[in-house]
Amino acid sequence: MRAWRFVKAFGLENLECVELPDPQPGPGQAVIRVRACSLNYRDLVVSKGGYGRAVKTPLIPLSDGAGEILSVGPGVDRLTPGDRVAATFMQGWLAGPPDDAKAATALGGALNGMLAEQVCLNAEGLVKFPAHLSFEEAASLPCAAVTAWHSLFESGRLQPGQTVLIQGTGGVSIFALQFAKMAGARVFATSSSDAKLQRLTAMGADAVVNYRTTPDWDKPAREFTKGAGVDHVIEVGGAGTLPTSLKAVRRGGHIALIGVLAGGGEVDPRFIFLKQARVQGIYVGSRQMFEEMNQAVAFAGVRPVIDRILHFSDAPQAFAYLESGAHFGKVCLAL
Repeated sequence: MRAWRFVKAFGLENLECVELPDPQPGPGQAVIRVRACSLNYRDLVVSKGGYGRAVKTPLIPLSDGAGEILSVGPGVDRLTPGDRVAATFMQGWLAGPPDDAKAATALGGALNGMLAEQVCLNAEGLVKFPAHLSFEEAASLPCAAVTAWHSLFESGRLQPGQTVLIQGTGGVSIFALQFAKMAGARVFATSSSDAKLQRLTAMGADAVVNYRTTPDWDKPAREFTKGAGVDHVIEVGGAGTLPTSLKAVRRGGHIALIGVLAGGGEVDPRFIFLKQARVQGIYVGSRQMFEEMNQAVAFAGVRPVIDRILHFSDAPQAFAYLESGAHFGKVCLAL
């Protein structure tokens, strides 16, 4: 089988397509014929060696993938050959709170990832995905969708009629928009592109603002909520945008801290305690969250937004396109 792998060093110039033996399942394992993968910002960080010494070469990248079961090993009874499945981001996080052991089972980082024609994984780390989704759509779920679900419902306890602020048009933000509207919430969205803001509005965003022309976007966010501030912020920018998010959130509101896309910056902690805001770090989620999210996706008929589907052989180009920031939604690879 073929797989893309960082063989001796990180850097996209070191990403090689290699031939590897077809995997065979051991006890409790399943072999998946991968049909599609999707990329996340985290994969870009890994590709550049940005996860430190804990992530080593040789490494098959990408946490997100979906396919069909080819074979199962002894002791596997929850899945059978032919099942359409997606892999969980952390193979060992089945339920309950996170811990170091669970965090050490992330695909495409601590463990080899999904960018291969076949993968052998722990059967407990796989979930069946909704029947109405394609393999590409299902491959977009494990990281971005579960992160958005965890942020809004597990951490945020989102209620109908509440307000959600999303930043940009990457995978997590788009899923947060879809899930928030599904739950009857109102959404305030930011982007640096007026064209993308128009697309967000067409998807149901109730108010939008260009953060380049309006850098103090906390002001229109508060106007959107009649001065109170938003109930929830899906914070993907990190230190660069968190100060503005703290101004935009209501007193006692919730900020799901997910990414670091906006780089560095200084955060004044006074806004946190004066507003009694809850800032919760979110690192994807468990298999239980994934399965609960899938039930909602199936019931509501939610379809992930895919910007572009490239072929498996074009993996380096997919990384480059994601890094360009031109995408709206998910970037996928088909096998």
